[in-house]
Amino acid sequence: MEREYVVKNSRKLRCGYTTGVCAQGAAKAGAMILLGNKTIKTVEVFVPRGDKMILQVEDVWREGNGVVTCGIRKDGGDDIDATHRLMIYARVEIKPDTKLILIDGGEGVGRVTRPGLDQPVGSAAINSTPRKCIEQELMEVRENFQYSGGFEVTILVPGGEEAAKKTFNSQLGIEGGISILGTSGIVEPMSDEAIIDTIRAEIRMLQAEGEQELVITPGNFGQAFIEKCTSVPSEQVVKCSNFIGKTIDIANELGFHKIMLIGHIGKFVKLGAGIMNTHSSFGDGRMEILTACCIQAGGNLKLCRQVLSSNTCDEAIEHLEKADMKQKVLSELEQRIYHYVSKRAGEKMEIQLIVFSNIYGRLF
Repeated sequence: MEREYVVKNSRKLRCGYTTGVCAQGAAKAGAMILLGNKTIKTVEVFVPRGDKMILQVEDVWREGNGVVTCGIRKDGGDDIDATHRLMIYARVEIKPDTKLILIDGGEGVGRVTRPGLDQPVGSAAINSTPRKCIEQELMEVRENFQYSGGFEVTILVPGGEEAAKKTFNSQLGIEGGISILGTSGIVEPMSDEAIIDTIRAEIRMLQAEGEQELVITPGNFGQAFIEKCTSVPSEQVVKCSNFIGKTIDIANELGFHKIMLIGHIGKFVKLGAGIMNTHSSFGDGRMEILTACCIQAGGNLKLCRQVLSSNTCDEAIEHLEKADMKQKVLSELEQRIYHYVSKRAGEKMEIQLIVFSNIYGRLF
């Protein structure tokens, strides 16, 4: 497969490949070297979505006749993350007395410490798709070399523990290193997939721990408000970034029936027009939404113009407060947000809503 590109915001960006594909390629290379008894510089693998990819084998060393370790460097393309340029190693040992293919993690690969994730507590954080791909590649190698035994594979990532500090792993209950991931095998620059997968994993983990109500906030402003003004433990809060609609979908998918949404008006005002991804690239409309609420609440033309020309929601609220229209307009906004959120969540979902301002505190 030739290196792919995607176009985002009028920029041509190079795609990369996942830690899972690196582990898959390193394991296959190790098995081929052991059974073929010759060094190889490249290895061809099928990425999970079905394409072929050729990877460079950068580092190889032997431990006697039955063990070899191979390394492949992670390349995230133009999506530079915490794992970009790390070496992903596979230590492969032949096991002639069994047909089993055993896969575990060593240095730099995290361990699962909380239930609800892809792997059980105590296991190496090597997800199901990379595990399956490693097994398939090694079964193919076994057949090609007419080998009847098994393999023991240990994935190693020097520097992985330090890199993991820049990820969500500790929040998810993965300690000691990075995760070996990849559902498609391809890293698409500026993709939302990784963030959404993290949100889903966090919600699934809370579900496994018995939580029946989700508390959802976009980010640090919401987290700080929750810690200061509510009794909700921080470990029960799911940060959804801009993906409010998608997080509601995931909650529905996993069978939750009650969610509490807590957020700054600067983001949540957009929900009043049904905008469920609050990133600015999907549109703004904050003042237009507040102006529509002002009209509906009976605001005069002068006030509506003041709101529409405001630079921030706090500035708009200041105009509303001076005109003694703050509560009426915010009440209209609250009704609109409830309408759109409830429509997205469905009839079985109970919605609680808290919207605040850093200047004016809780608004509703």
